[in-house]
Amino acid sequence: MLVLAFDTSTPAVTVAVASIDPWDLPAGGWLKSTSEGVTVLASETQVVTNRHGELLAPLIGAALGAAGALASDLGAIGIGLGPGPFTGLRVGIVTAKAMADALGIPAYGASSLQLISTGRAGIATNARRKQVYWAVPGGRGFVAGPDIASPTAAAAAFEAAGLSRVAGEGPVLYPEAFAGFTALSDRVYPRAELLVARIANRVRAEAPGEELTPLYLRRPDAQPPGRPKQVTPA
Repeated sequence: MLVLAFDTSTPAVTVAVASIDPWDLPAGGWLKSTSEGVTVLASETQVVTNRHGELLAPLIGAALGAAGALASDLGAIGIGLGPGPFTGLRVGIVTAKAMADALGIPAYGASSLQLISTGRAGIATNARRKQVYWAVPGGRGFVAGPDIASPTAAAAAFEAAGLSRVAGEGPVLYPEAFAGFTALSDRVYPRAELLVARIANRVRAEAPGEELTPLYLRRPDAQPPGRPKQVTPA
């Protein structure tokens, strides 16, 4: 089955088109999530600043063209759910929902942090305001996080977990806070091809499409107005 995957939770807009081989799943069970049986046919990544809406559609078109495929050939869509800034994250999720609805195919989500590191390494991405989104991976998910904290607090969590490596943009932006760790320079941003591996078993099982709820971790700045103040006559 042909799958389109993309993520817009960071400055990197990343897109991949891949083929997933069908496997016979054991009754009531799941095969281990792996890149085995997944063939990446094309991928496109561009690091931008506040241009996600402008670049996502062209990158999707370029990836489909490089794979020799049309949107109508797709059997499923994968999307990174964050955490990430509201605007960039919304661009990807809205696009995934619209394409899935238009094509009549399921869409599946995964944490964007899982698309950065596949090894035993902490993950820290830019949350702005001198903070990072962080997590400690383990098993099929996380053993700590995802959460938002200062870089020094995230580094302390990684040290407590016995980690010596850190992936993501965090070490690039805050080298002093992560000075005691090895920064994985090839794992700074999410990679769409890792998203395909994350959703592969759901695709093979023909699982129903998902709600695609974004993970923001930070309350929006805009808040509904409170009750008007009572004015006392002079």
